[in-house]
Amino acid sequence: MPSQLIRSPQDIADRQIAAWLFICAAVIFGMIILGGVTRLTNSGLSMVEWKPLMGIIPPLSQADWQILFSKYQQFPEYQKVNLGMTLSEFKPIFMYEYLHRVLGRFIGILFVLPFVYFYLTKRIRKGLTPKLLLMLLLGAGQGLLGWYMVMSGLVDNPRVSQYRLTAHLGNATIIYMVILWVAFDLVARRDNHQPTHLRSTANWITALIFVMILSGGLVAGTRAGYVYPTFPLMGDQFFPPELYMLQPAWLSAFEDLTTIQFNHRIIAYIIVTTISIFTVCALRAGVQGSVRKGVIGMCVMMGIQVSLGISTLLLHMPVPLAAAHQAGAIVLLSFSLYVTHTLRRAVPKHDALDNQHSETTVGQHANALKGS
Repeated sequence: MPSQLIRSPQDIADRQIAAWLFICAAVIFGMIILGGVTRLTNSGLSMVEWKPLMGIIPPLSQADWQILFSKYQQFPEYQKVNLGMTLSEFKPIFMYEYLHRVLGRFIGILFVLPFVYFYLTKRIRKGLTPKLLLMLLLGAGQGLLGWYMVMSGLVDNPRVSQYRLTAHLGNATIIYMVILWVAFDLVARRDNHQPTHLRSTANWITALIFVMILSGGLVAGTRAGYVYPTFPLMGDQFFPPELYMLQPAWLSAFEDLTTIQFNHRIIAYIIVTTISIFTVCALRAGVQGSVRKGVIGMCVMMGIQVSLGISTLLLHMPVPLAAAHQAGAIVLLSFSLYVTHTLRRAVPKHDALDNQHSETTVGQHANALKGS
């Protein structure tokens, strides 16, 4: 068997761990989308208690449902928003939030059990355990942050804090990014002949997309998307008159609906421009193989995401489109992260050419010696 096909036990273990991490990332992706649907259907405040262990048991009888509904009726969302809601109307919103919490617990199990197995069987390579423990810590914090977010809506104003919602979304996205990055580390190989001067721009694109996702959290938390359902102008102007009217002005970026939507659009324009220029430059620079596929995939996904965003805005936030728009943001981030990671591991063109030249020179000297 050719030597390049022979894999060491550690290589095999690395691929097993990478497969596990990719599965975790896929489920977290689903968790982010389900969280978005929970918010879009106004279901997030339907469970008014946090029971990390017993909360996994669903209502099994009509009496169980009635108890849960009675507890919900004691809180402001029912009294100020859903007064008169029937039990049959309560059940769907409860189930969205219930499934969201159960999926969170499932992710915990999906991570912890394989981690213990890989650790006890000594399959985890040196230096990887701290990274896995960081993921575990971030995941535990995500559960606490989720309940902290829900608590903000169980008071006089039955709306969760946009700050806590954005933090919850941001932490979920960070967990997703960390898991993907480590999984890429385990399976990626150094890619020769790549123009590595593109690395810094790729880093900035990933950072911009992350900021865009946080901006989307503010839009969702304040319902700013409903203020100006027009495009490309906001009403009949590009710069609406209400921009940055709060005092102090910087507070408008977080609490003024017009400014929040405007900022979300501006970040989108910056990302579209940057990715478009980056794609042209990367293709002209001769990116190859996996980098080329990643760059093209990122550019295509950017176009899809823009279309989803505009459609969601113009059609007044229909749940399927809005959920697809959120999913598109994570897919776009995934492409960007892949391109960034691959360029980071790439061997610069000149280094690869120097190595090739050196190997050729050595070969020529060897042949000359044989001839003599």
